[in-house]
Amino acid sequence: MASTTDMAPTTTRKSSNAGSRRPAAKTREQELEAQVAQLQSDLKSITETLRKLTGEKAGEVRDIAEAELRHLKKRGQHMVEEAQDQAGEYEQQLKDTIREKPLTAVATALGIGFVLALLTR
Repeated sequence: MASTTDMAPTTTRKSSNAGSRRPAAKTREQELEAQVAQLQSDLKSITETLRKLTGEKAGEVRDIAEAELRHLKKRGQHMVEEAQDQAGEYEQQLKDTIREKPLTAVATALGIGFVLALLTR
């Protein structure tokens, strides 16, 4: 059988092993905490970079949209001016036709009025 003295060193080893594991566990925990802190720092950095990129892209898109809006406004104004010019030309042609053939113009106006009167009944 084993005596108590034989068992004593074994228990001493276990307690010394347990004591040596605790500092290793603390070191491992500290390493993990440092890694987590580093990951958090990296995530903050990435988030800030993405925020800046998003802001820059939004600014670019806004500038493009504003340029396109100015272009469309100019184009719309040009089209309105062309329509006004064309309407002015038609008006002048109508006035010239009425001066050249006043009886035909009066007869045409009467005919159009009669047709509109029939349609509105």
